[in-house]
Amino acid sequence: MPTPDFNELYRQFDSPVTALDCGQECAPYNPTRKPFCCDICTAVPAVYHKEWTYLRKNTDLWKPWLGSECPDSAGDLEKLTAQTPGHMRLVECLGPQACQRGFRSMSCRQFPFFPYITSDDCFIGLAYNWDFEPYCWVISNLDRVTRTFREEFVEVYDRLLYEIPHDYESYADLSDEMRAEFTRQGRQIAILHRDGSDYWLDPQSETLQKITADQFGKFGPYCISGPQAGSA
Repeated sequence: MPTPDFNELYRQFDSPVTALDCGQECAPYNPTRKPFCCDICTAVPAVYHKEWTYLRKNTDLWKPWLGSECPDSAGDLEKLTAQTPGHMRLVECLGPQACQRGFRSMSCRQFPFFPYITSDDCFIGLAYNWDFEPYCWVISNLDRVTRTFREEFVEVYDRLLYEIPHDYESYADLSDEMRAEFTRQGRQIAILHRDGSDYWLDPQSETLQKITADQFGKFGPYCISGPQAGSA
């Protein structure tokens, strides 16, 4: 397989998720007043080993994550390390106040999304990491995700899933885990499809129901009154 060129990948995948600074929308709800995705006590980034080599040569923004940065982090290092795919490693940046946007990791650029892989091995679009539903403003405002971001995401992960086969396996496993969890909860999965449209996906049959993105659910402090969308 080809070796990923992370300088080129960063250039190709550089658009913000939304037109506004989504970190400013969620930070007021975090006791640390940091965007949740930039708070190491909420989200720990992972980088590819070759990405780590590239970052170490070009910036002082990143260092290995030690697992002792937060008061309640006892045991987190062992648990999260076990959950991290072998082709990646956990890292920590200098913090949002010192962000070097040109050297944001791929995990920062894609957050809160991952490439959704169907049970018959098709990468159909973007799904989100449901663990962050109570925290991430973007997850509650999927209609604000720009078309440019979506197109860059699909283009880059079409390439990465080919160039890093272990990545494909990891995201296929994560998609399978999401189907099992949403089946258990009796919920539909929100998909920002690669065709540019938005869908509810049935986690059991994987049939798609076309909707508009403003029909997706809202969570945590961003929740509107009434029943959440996506419940069966």
